[in-house]
Amino acid sequence: MTRRIAFVAAQTEEAIAARIALVARYGEVPIDQADVIVALGGDGFMLRSLHRHMARALPVYGMKLGTVGFLMNQYGLDRLDERIEHAQPTVLRPLLMEAVTEAGSSTTSLAFNEVSLLRQTKQAAHVRVLLNGVSKIEELVCDGVLVSTTAGSTAYNLSAHGPILPLGSQLLALTPISPFRPRRWRGAILPAVTEVKFEILDPYKRPVSATADSHEVRDVTEVLIRESRDQTVTLLFDPEHNLEERILNEQFEL
Repeated sequence: MTRRIAFVAAQTEEAIAARIALVARYGEVPIDQADVIVALGGDGFMLRSLHRHMARALPVYGMKLGTVGFLMNQYGLDRLDERIEHAQPTVLRPLLMEAVTEAGSSTTSLAFNEVSLLRQTKQAAHVRVLLNGVSKIEELVCDGVLVSTTAGSTAYNLSAHGPILPLGSQLLALTPISPFRPRRWRGAILPAVTEVKFEILDPYKRPVSATADSHEVRDVTEVLIRESRDQTVTLLFDPEHNLEERILNEQFEL
């Protein structure tokens, strides 16, 4: 079956050249007429594309033309229709972040990888951690803390020594970043339905920012995070390059 394809590309020479070659071979339609989006770039561009075009509810097939391509398939000019036809769908459910700032404003953002809090100055952040309204850590002293989805568990979360979560496991990773106190706490694995709240202690002396994927909110006083119930995106992967297998293999990388 021939699909109507909309191509989007990162602003790099390699990705732009690939888009020109693919359009010449397969043609293209505007996104509002497409059956599928083909994203050309790296993981950062893929995340931006998911945010930008999520309202279209179109499946996205990525091809790696960047430095990191965990969410992408290998680039190739040939057999694109066939590859899309046989691709395996993976449904991702983002995190919903609600952040309140010192000024009293409230910002809502989505994150497909993670929501992370980071100290803004040289002084460590002091954060109260609540799960479903119950305080679990009265004072976490750290550089930051994050909540990761399964798809994002191999990204920033893994770099912060958080656990890799199997895709489809209905879990979230709660991972501290350079924790000082409690010294022995290394994070937690939570059911995906858990509502996580961070309250910033002494936010004026120890300011903290919150970032949902790439959307940063500075000087936050509290951040509420929960899995979105009504918003999803579908990524398409070649059968030999599916996301679940790659997440599994990451656990054996030495």
